[in-house]
Amino acid sequence: MKKKLYIPLILFLALAFAFFVQLQRNAGGEDIKALESALIGKPVPTKPLQDLFGETQYDQSLFQQGKPILLNVWATWCPTCYAEHQYLNQLAKQGITIIGIDYKDDPKKAIKWLKDLDNPYQAVLLDEKGSFGLDLGVYGAPETFIIDGKGIIHYRHTGDVNDRVWNETLKPIYDKLAEGS
Repeated sequence: MKKKLYIPLILFLALAFAFFVQLQRNAGGEDIKALESALIGKPVPTKPLQDLFGETQYDQSLFQQGKPILLNVWATWCPTCYAEHQYLNQLAKQGITIIGIDYKDDPKKAIKWLKDLDNPYQAVLLDEKGSFGLDLGVYGAPETFIIDGKGIIHYRHTGDVNDRVWNETLKPIYDKLAEGS
């Protein structure tokens, strides 16, 4: 009977140890917002992509502009996307090329959003069903990818892009790719 009393204690200690080990791994300065991606070092998935405004259909050449691109996954239903939107407008005014993916969203709401809040995107791709996001391995919105001038994915960030994230994480990668283009 006494042995059964120790089982919950042993389970608790095992879980506590596992959490401690994980915290130690992340304490090493790893960017926990940087998600692993099987696509790092590979081209953006090939798929014909419709413009949100219905004017254009894009192919891979959209991502091969000879300069780095931020590919930003967003939606009107995403409160964090709303929070990052003004910062993306600031980046666009600085000359940063940003392509948006309107992810699992109502196109009419997305068009109104961009008219009301300004449009930082060079192009906005419609992904109503989330199939392109699935090809990218997107978990949800917002997520941002850094793509080089040849259409190769170099980095993936989950969460909002803000001043700290841009200056500490994304800008150094973006600038390095810009130097090489």
